[in-house]
Amino acid sequence: MAQRNTFQKSMTLKAVLDLANHPTAEDVYNYVHRQYPQISRTTVYRNLNKLCEGGQLYRVKVFGSADRYDHRTGGHYHFICNECGQLCDLELPYMDQINRMCAGMDGRQINDHQILFDGVCRGCLEKAKNRLKSKR
Repeated sequence: MAQRNTFQKSMTLKAVLDLANHPTAEDVYNYVHRQYPQISRTTVYRNLNKLCEGGQLYRVKVFGSADRYDHRTGGHYHFICNECGQLCDLELPYMDQINRMCAGMDGRQINDHQILFDGVCRGCLEKAKNRLKSKR
């Protein structure tokens, strides 16, 4: 059964597209709420889930933190900075063969995989380098 395209769902999708920075559900709610104060947090969260289920958005699961939402739904990988928390796409080829390699191991079925690299982004590395220089 096809899902209805509601105004609230459209606003939620537009928010993720406009923000284009892997926002959390709270970020999306705040963005939509500024433009449409009547919308509830529950409505935005429910529509994020529906958009993910329908393949219009991709949920990036971040261990120990809020999930993020991505308008790029094709296979790709992410990087999160341990210093500033910025999450961004990594332009690496998506490796479908990982799914095939793991399929059937220990009776498991592999549907998809997410790889989230963590480290320190270029901006935070530069800030750290400048702090060191200024201390000398």
